[in-house]
Amino acid sequence: MTISALSSDRERGFLDGQFLIAMPGMADTNFARSVVYICAHSPAGAMGFIINRTQDLAFPDILAHLDIMDETSRLMLPKPVRDLPIHTGGPVETGRGFVLHSDDFSCGSSIPISDEISLTATLDIIRAISQGSGPKRAALLLGYAGWSPGQLEEEIANNGWLNCPACEELIFDANIDTKYERALALMGVNPAALSSEAGHA
Repeated sequence: MTISALSSDRERGFLDGQFLIAMPGMADTNFARSVVYICAHSPAGAMGFIINRTQDLAFPDILAHLDIMDETSRLMLPKPVRDLPIHTGGPVETGRGFVLHSDDFSCGSSIPISDEISLTATLDIIRAISQGSGPKRAALLLGYAGWSPGQLEEEIANNGWLNCPACEELIFDANIDTKYERALALMGVNPAALSSEAGHA
């Protein structure tokens, strides 16, 4: 599925709003030890964002690249904006930015993913965040994860992924290094006891 297929009037699939948690036997290095938040799942495929990988970039770097601010403005940014982490959302369209955010912000291009979380992929939200008027919680992601029709279902059937309902707190939590273990804990799974032969929720 491509990001263009994601719309506010789509039918929601059974994996929408779920976490995918990579099993230890995950062969694709793009997804080893990853936690993916699924935004859309349908017969056309699936798409989502890895939420536990960051890039060596700062939010002011993104603003400067987009000509939203200059170097002088950069020094005046409030600390919460300056600390906004930049995530690696997935291996598809890695030069494109997306913002997962709390539902207290909306613009014409915002798409509700759940009752609490929306997705916006336009500069409007970047400008709002840089000015301190954006959503209370947000994660900026470069790229996304996409699956063709039937691909994700096959990977789950082959024990590539565990799945469980997503937790908003975990999506926006800045403690990246422990997200994999904490996502497993949502299911009551001890990572030390996990094997590639386990089933899925």
